[in-house]
Amino acid sequence: MFRRLSRWAIALPVALALAGLSGCGSGQPATSSTASDSSSASASGAGGAKEVTVFAAASLTGTFTELGKTFEAAHPGTTVKFNFGSSATLAQQIVQGAPADVFAAASPATMKTVTDASLASAPTTFVRNKLEIAVPKDNPAKVDELTDLADSKVKVALCAEQVPCGAAAVKALDAAGLKVKPVTLEQDVKATLTKVELGEVDAALVYKTDVIASAGKVQGLEFPEADKAINDYPIATLAKAPAGDLAKQFVDLVLSQQGKDVLTKAGFEAP
Repeated sequence: MFRRLSRWAIALPVALALAGLSGCGSGQPATSSTASDSSSASASGAGGAKEVTVFAAASLTGTFTELGKTFEAAHPGTTVKFNFGSSATLAQQIVQGAPADVFAAASPATMKTVTDASLASAPTTFVRNKLEIAVPKDNPAKVDELTDLADSKVKVALCAEQVPCGAAAVKALDAAGLKVKPVTLEQDVKATLTKVELGEVDAALVYKTDVIASAGKVQGLEFPEADKAINDYPIATLAKAPAGDLAKQFVDLVLSQQGKDVLTKAGFEAP
């Protein structure tokens, strides 16, 4: 009896210890990473997940999402994480320490915020974009040209002036000698276009590429002053990129003929 109890006295603590170790590994389900926590997973060791995090202007959402899938297919085991939004906001996030590998901005001015802080390599202009007037499909306000936006009866949405699409709108309106009082100022071009798609405004100044991306939800009207407000789009790898090698390879894809084909098909122009 004493020998049997002794065996139990040894075996029970061991069993409990093993159970405790097992519980530590399975107590909570695993969660997928996001752009905000990508620095811990980027370019991890052999066999681990690899991530490249790209901060990009909202107007690049469709094209960069497509290029991200192409990049993942060419780099098995690698994930491309995107943070799309206002270039001005993204630049501030990078300066404030947000972990990212690549920055693609909708204007040189917003890229300059990052390069002035010595946080990016020398940027390369990879595409250009220009404005169109977006109106609902039925065009209830009968907008035909830029001067119509100065009519107080026409509800207009613009991007805020501090973001690239807003700065371009100011240039275009100044070139036409027009004063427009928008009913709303949005923080990026996608939000501005949404106002038209929902019928909340009669017109908006957005990029040609966003009109194309709407797939017929809005009409796009060209106007000559748009040629005086064209935005250059620069791209750069970031100095503190957690996945530096992958960042360079992603930029190479964007600059390649394959990348150019995707971008020009979406309405972007060559620089």
